[in-house]
Amino acid sequence: METNNHLADMDLLYDAFKASMKGSSWKEEPQRFENNFLSELSALNHEITDGTYHTMPGTEFTLNERGKIRYIHGGRMRDRVVRHALCDGELNGALRPYLIYNNGASQKGKGVKFTRDQFEKDLHNYWLEHRSNEGYIAIIDYSKFYDNIRHSNIRELVYPKISPEAQRLMDEIIKNFEIDVSYMTDEEYASCMDRKFDSVKYAETVPKELRTGEKFMCKSVDIGDQVSQDIGVFFPTPVDNYITIVRGFKYYGRYMDDMYIIHNDKKELHQLIREITEIANGLGMYINDRKTRIVPLSKFFKFLQIYYRLDENGRVDKKINSDAVTRERRRIKAYKRKMDRGEMTYDQVEQACKSWMGNFAKLMSKQQIKNMKSLYQELFGKELVWKPQQSFLKTVRKSKQKSTATP
Repeated sequence: METNNHLADMDLLYDAFKASMKGSSWKEEPQRFENNFLSELSALNHEITDGTYHTMPGTEFTLNERGKIRYIHGGRMRDRVVRHALCDGELNGALRPYLIYNNGASQKGKGVKFTRDQFEKDLHNYWLEHRSNEGYIAIIDYSKFYDNIRHSNIRELVYPKISPEAQRLMDEIIKNFEIDVSYMTDEEYASCMDRKFDSVKYAETVPKELRTGEKFMCKSVDIGDQVSQDIGVFFPTPVDNYITIVRGFKYYGRYMDDMYIIHNDKKELHQLIREITEIANGLGMYINDRKTRIVPLSKFFKFLQIYYRLDENGRVDKKINSDAVTRERRRIKAYKRKMDRGEMTYDQVEQACKSWMGNFAKLMSKQQIKNMKSLYQELFGKELVWKPQQSFLKTVRKSKQKSTATP
C-alpha cells in the first residue's frame, strides 16, 4: 500500500473538485457530489493511495461544433476530479517546459487570444525582416487528431517526464480510452493501428451489441477530457521542434491541431510539409491534405476563424468569418433559453456576450454590430455595452511607455 502519493493529497483533490464544478454546478450529478463532497474526496484519496481507483462508465454523444461533428465521451464527476488533480497537480507542470512558446492551447496564461496575438506579431516581424509582403503562409491541419493518438506513443513520450504515481493513474485513464473493435476480422484487427480511425463514423456505424470486449484498439483519446487536452497540447512536440530547431523556421505557431508557417520561399514550404508529414505519420498522426494549403501573404487567408492579409506597408488587415457571427447569434438565443430554465444567470449571459464582442466587434461591419445589439435588446431588454480588447501591439507599446516613463 502506497502511503505518500502526492496526487491523493486532500487539498489538491478539493481544488480539483472546485475546478470540476465550474460550468457544471447546475447539473444533477455535480450537485449530488457537492452535497457529499467530503466523503467523496476521502474515498478518492483512499482509492488513489492504494491503487484501487478505476474510471466509471460515462456517457457517449455527438456534438456539432462549427459544422463539424465530434464524438464526445462524458466522464463522471468523480473521474473529472481525478483528472483535474492529475493535470493540475503534475501533468501540466511536467509537460509545459518541453513546449515551444508559440504553442497556445489549453495553458494557463495562453489561449486563442494569445495565439492570435503571436500570429500577428509573426506577420509584423516577417515584414520588418523583409520590408515586403511578398511571401507565403502554410496553414496546416491534422486530420482526426485526437482519434489517432497512439497509446504506446503516449507512454514513450509522456511517461519519462512524470512520476510513477502519475504513470499509474495515466495507465487507468488510457485503458479507458481503448476502442472496442471486436467486430473486426483478424485481418482487419492486425492492420487497424495503421489505418486512420474516425470516432464519429465508429459511433454511427458500429452497434453497441458488436462491442463485446474481445478486441481493443490502443489508440484514440476522448475529446473534452482534460487529460486528452494536455496530451493533445504536447503530442506533436516532435514536429514543433523539427520545424523550429532542426529546420530553423522563425515564424511558426500551433494551436492544438492547427499550425502556421510563414516563409518567403514557396518551394521550401512544400518541402517542409513533406518532411513533417513523414514525422507525423511516424507518430500515427495524419496531415489533412484538403485543409493544408500555401497562400500568398498578400491575399486573405483564414487562421483560427479570422481572415488575415499582410499589405505592402506591413499592416495586418483582418475581418471576421461571417459564419462566426451566425454561430454567436445562435449562441445568444441558447443563452436566453438556459436563463429561462435557470441554468444561467443574466450576469453570466452578459459576461459571455461582452467577452465575445470585446474580442470580435473590431472585426465586424457596422451593420453586423447593429444587428447583434438589436438581437440582445430584443431577447434581454437591455443594451449590450462592452470594452474592446486591446491588440497585442497596443499592449506592447503601453508596457514600453510605462517602463521608460520618468517618475
